[in-house]
Amino acid sequence: MHKYQNMVFSTAMRLLANPAEAEDVSQEVFLRAYKHFGALRESPTAGGWLKTVATNLSLNHLSRYRSRWRFFSELFGGSGEDEAEPPEFAAPDNVAEDLERADRRQLVERALRQLPTAQRVPLVLYHMEGLRYEEIATKLKVSLGKVKTDIFRGREALRKRLQGQLGEAPCGCGPDAKTRAGC
Repeated sequence: MHKYQNMVFSTAMRLLANPAEAEDVSQEVFLRAYKHFGALRESPTAGGWLKTVATNLSLNHLSRYRSRWRFFSELFGGSGEDEAEPPEFAAPDNVAEDLERADRRQLVERALRQLPTAQRVPLVLYHMEGLRYEEIATKLKVSLGKVKTDIFRGREALRKRLQGQLGEAPCGCGPDAKTRAGC
């Protein structure tokens, strides 16, 4: 459990965008793992099994409680304030680079949580879980065209949300590009 708890929670959190619900799903994942402990104990694929179960339980949770989730998310908009774990540095000369990368990741995660479920879930499944469009369509029980559209819209919404926060020009050229003529 200690080895995989962060992976399971982060998988659920990316899909659900709600810490309490992600904790509930994570607990359910480990309860199921406990039931299959004999088979998972020495299995080299235990991590993949846990990630798949976390993904499937999160998707089931979203489809089961979608209307309730939308209602409360519209009322309160989500807290977005998570306790950050202290960063681990690979080497002393990379401290500034690691901090910048961690800050950037945190901004992306926060912006991702603010996306509507229909955009966030396919985007996470594609970019973070590595599923193909067809697999996502099958898992979500929607058309392939809807998956492509939702991923495109999710990327655009993320780009717009992050554009000002990351100091990048609309074209993605970087902070100093805004002053260049070609951007």
